[in-house]
Amino acid sequence: MTKTAKPAVLTIRNARLTDVAAINDLVIKVYKDIPPYTQGMLRGQIAAFHDGQFVVEYEGEIVGYAAGFRIDEATAMSPHTWTEITGGGYAARHDPVGDWFYGMEVCVDPDRRRLRIGQRLYDARRDLCEAQNLKGIVFGGRMPGRLRRKATYPTALEYLDAVTARKLNDPVIGFHLRSGFEPIGILEGYLKSDAASMGTAAHMVWRNPYYVESHGKGAAFATKETVRVATVQLQARKVSSFEEFISNVEYFVDVTSDYRSDFVVFPELFTLQLLSLEPKKLTPAESIEHLTRYTPRFVEAMQKMAVEYNINIIGGSHPTQADDGDIQNVAYVFLRDGSVHAQEKIHPTPNERHWWNIKGGDAVHAIPTDCGPIGVLICYDSEFPELARRLVDEGARMLFVPFCTDNRQGYLRVRYCSQARAIENQCYVVLSGNVGNLPNVENMDIQYAQSCILTPCDFPFARDGVAAEASENVETVTVADLDLSDLAWAKSQGTVRNLRDRRFDLYKTVWADGG
Repeated sequence: MTKTAKPAVLTIRNARLTDVAAINDLVIKVYKDIPPYTQGMLRGQIAAFHDGQFVVEYEGEIVGYAAGFRIDEATAMSPHTWTEITGGGYAARHDPVGDWFYGMEVCVDPDRRRLRIGQRLYDARRDLCEAQNLKGIVFGGRMPGRLRRKATYPTALEYLDAVTARKLNDPVIGFHLRSGFEPIGILEGYLKSDAASMGTAAHMVWRNPYYVESHGKGAAFATKETVRVATVQLQARKVSSFEEFISNVEYFVDVTSDYRSDFVVFPELFTLQLLSLEPKKLTPAESIEHLTRYTPRFVEAMQKMAVEYNINIIGGSHPTQADDGDIQNVAYVFLRDGSVHAQEKIHPTPNERHWWNIKGGDAVHAIPTDCGPIGVLICYDSEFPELARRLVDEGARMLFVPFCTDNRQGYLRVRYCSQARAIENQCYVVLSGNVGNLPNVENMDIQYAQSCILTPCDFPFARDGVAAEASENVETVTVADLDLSDLAWAKSQGTVRNLRDRRFDLYKTVWADGG
């Protein structure tokens, strides 16, 4: 009689985006006195270097997590703080050609310590170093027994020397020593929130005995990651029914799908065309309130299109009534797997607030897609650099900017700021705007746009930082192929390296949610 094999009860694997909520719960459980990672930080870690993030799963439950990234030797071996070297917890300093693995986190469910989870995670890191021919592992190790021994060992180095000489026991340092790590010094001010360690850490190193010196660029950028994006510069027009509006949109989805585009983006508030269905002229506030009634039908129709045409649709934006009654300007992202994501406009313009009583949203996050994380910044939001930086830290390599501007000055504000976002974040930025006139719709009378696809300004990219652009003020579609591997090169070896060169020792952005 053949016995059926039982599934493994404990597995170790690379972390996935679907694990983020469970990892977040684990981190909160482990670190009761230290601010935990946000889910955005965890998504950023996975997006930055998927190979370096591990989870241990026991009986279907995540009981261990280890995060890390590649880093150059000079940075890894120099004095640093945890915030500086991890890019504020997002692993944003990941260098795809870095020759050391930096361990930024290991946490283990305290109720599962008998399973040697920490040892398994460190073994996975060693395997990674051997597989990718890295020189070794380096990190700042906690010294949780230091505060209790402050009177006997007043300096961190004295305490570390005593533990190394086995005059006293520190559970964390002791584990690292038994695991083959050696201390090479003290990292002062490493993590100020770690009161038990008095903010300091042991600078720990494990050297890969199988490391082989290599020369040349290597294969870090050999794999092409080409994504085709299309931006629709849409003509505002009177429609006679909701079905006619959707049919007009579907035409462009069909065309861009025929071009095998991965993404198509529509303009901000392009659904305002539906107000031409109203039998009488409405006040601005009435107009927006009436438009929110189309939200369920709009979402259903666009979701269906994304699946049927096998394309990811950035659905411009559409006024939506929130659960609390506020009206927000929301960009819906319809993915070709049928999922729908929503990104509120964080900063309504003064006109939006005054005429339409639109309220700002309170969260901005990268959206996972089959081409990697993306971000959406609705028009005015592109003029606030903190938002784009957070999206990129969460792993976004492409930012989509649906916009709606009535004159050239307004358009150029969005255009110039979007170009700046592409340069300072070493990412692609795709703009889509409305053109033409829409009479009898208050605050939406005339439009000006020149939709475009923007790149960083460095050698692999377009000479002027513009991959493609439309002619101004005509209805058209603009398409470009974007090589995501060029972004990896720019971040690691570019003429300027804005993300890596940030001064985390001088400044940081503090978010209300801790991100």
